[in-house]
Parts: sequence; structure tokens; C-alpha cells
Amino acid sequence: MDDSLYGNVKVFKDHFEVSTPTAHRSQKNNSSPPISQSKIDNSHRSHSHSSSRRKLMRAASMLRLFSLPGLPWGSGGQEKVELTAAQVESLRTEIVDLEEREAYLKAQLEQIDEILRSARLAGYLYIRTRWTALPGEPPPLDDAEVDDWLPRFLVLHGPCIFFYLRSTDFSPQDSTLLSDIVEVGPLPSFIREEDEQTRYPFYMLTRQGLRFECSSPSQIQVDTWLTALRIDCKLMPETTTTQPQDLSKS
Repeated sequence: MDDSLYGNVKVFKDHFEVSTPTAHRSQKNNSSPPISQSKIDNSHRSHSHSSSRRKLMRAASMLRLFSLPGLPWGSGGQEKVELTAAQVESLRTEIVDLEEREAYLKAQLEQIDEILRSARLAGYLYIRTRWTALPGEPPPLDDAEVDDWLPRFLVLHGPCIFFYLRSTDFSPQDSTLLSDIVEVGPLPSFIREEDEQTRYPFYMLTRQGLRFECSSPSQIQVDTWLTALRIDCKLMPETTTTQPQDLSKS
């Protein structure tokens, strides 16, 4: 009896084989379509594109923040600046003006720094001027209530007092030699009606008859100026205190 026949059933030998784990994995890997790798590549490209787009949008936002007025901006995701020749020339002019302004402000700061370093005394005071009557002239009218005080920046430097309109000015508006000042002293305080603030004044009298009246809301500042002027102008205070003599010892 043929061993390939079992009754009415015909058996084909070695037709059915037991698959090994290695063969099973190889068959599974070969049978899977290349869709997964394609998805990975597409996902990577999509992520890279999104990252680049975010960087571009962030840069465009920063450009909008620092942009000058009048610059046309594109739309539709393509951010760019389109300038005409006139706009480019205008921007160049603005840049030159800003550079000149920066140089001017730097020079002003250096001027103030030099004044504060070298000056004996400097500060803002309210100033007004009066002329004393010459011999034979009628006395001047009493104008004590005239509010013509003007703020000036005074600098006591070397042999002069310099009067600046502002502390940032390069040249003084006026100056006076200390050797021409023959008298300095305090004046009665007053209350300014505009701000109801007490002012403490003092005066400087020159040999030419010009009288500078200065005032400040700070009495300490006035005392500092009076002390410095008396020392530099070699003037004694108006009043001196003398010690009484002890007659009992004589």
C-alpha cells in the first residue's frame, strides 16, 4: 500500500511546513508596505517647515515692532519691506540726524561732567539784576514786588562766576570777575505768590554798580554760596562777633 494514500485521502509530503520565528519575522517585515517610513519623512518635513515658518513670523513681528512709519508691509504670509528711492534717502537723512543728535548730547554730557569736576561751586539759582544809582542820580524806584526772577545755572570756576541759561549750554550767557565783586550779603526772605514758596536771597555788588540778586528755596544752598564767595572774593562777613573783655582781671 502506497504510504501516500490513506484510504481515500491523498497526502502530499512536505507541502505544509512549520514556520520558524525568524522566517515569520522576515516575512512580516517584507510584507509590510513602506507607508510608515513615508509618514515619518512627511512628518519630519512638516515639522521643519512649521518651525521655519514660526521663525519667519517671529522675525517679521520684531521688524514690525521696530519699523519706521511709512514703510509698506506685504501680506499673505510673505513679510517684506519695499522701499522707494525717496524713502531710502529719507531714512539715510534720519540716520544722519540721529547720529548728529547723539554726538551733540554726548558733548553736552561731557561739558556738564567737566563743569562738575573742575568748578568750585555750581547750581541753579534765580537771578535778577539791578543798577545802583550813580552820584547825583535820583534813587531807583522800589521794585521789590516785581517778579522778574529768572532761573540761571551759576558756576564758580577759577577767577570768575559764569551765568549759563541752562546747565547743558556750551557758552555762558554772562560772567563776572571775582575781583570786581566788592560786597556780598544776605537779603530778607520773601514768599513768592506764584507757588507760595519761601525764597532766601542774597546779593553780589560789583565795583561798576551792577547788583546781582540771587535767590533759592534752599537756605543751605544760599549759605554755601555766601561762604564760597566771601572766601574767593576775600570779603569779611558783614558782622563779626567779638568776645567781651573780662574787666575783673584788669
